[in-house]
Amino acid sequence: MPNGPIPQSANGHLDALRFRQVLGRFATGVVAITALDPATGGPCGLAANSFTSVSLEPPLVAFCVAHTSTSWPRVRDAEVVTVNVLAEHQQPVCAQMAARGGDKFAGLKWTGSPGGNPVLDGALAWIDCVVEAEHPAGDHVIVVARVLQLDLHADGGPLVFFRGGYGGFVEPA
Repeated sequence: MPNGPIPQSANGHLDALRFRQVLGRFATGVVAITALDPATGGPCGLAANSFTSVSLEPPLVAFCVAHTSTSWPRVRDAEVVTVNVLAEHQQPVCAQMAARGGDKFAGLKWTGSPGGNPVLDGALAWIDCVVEAEHPAGDHVIVVARVLQLDLHADGGPLVFFRGGYGGFVEPA
């Protein structure tokens, strides 16, 4: 296994492939951010693996969205957005939510959260939020959202993203 500094390109920037390789060793959970599009009334959403709790008082969470996302503007326009914590068996749901264009909810079953947004069948938990702030950060925007309501939804293990692939988590005995 190679040790040493991350190679830099001629312009002094970090090598993007090496950056992905190193940061890919940090396992993350995967969420789907959903809403009802105010323009159409239909469900909309996107997948994110950059999600974290931020503060207990006030209750805040954050997630990152690429500047190039065509789904985020539709989700953002909703009054309330819902974070769905995906379960280990929901990798196909993640892929569908991450795809560009098309009907991201085709074939998916969901119920409405108290805020009215899609809670995906099989998701481990849901969190209804309002967007408080957006902070530009490189090729993404960091979205900070205030938690309004949340609850557990289904049992099981989390969908985990690690080293460019998806898997589950084995709970210790």
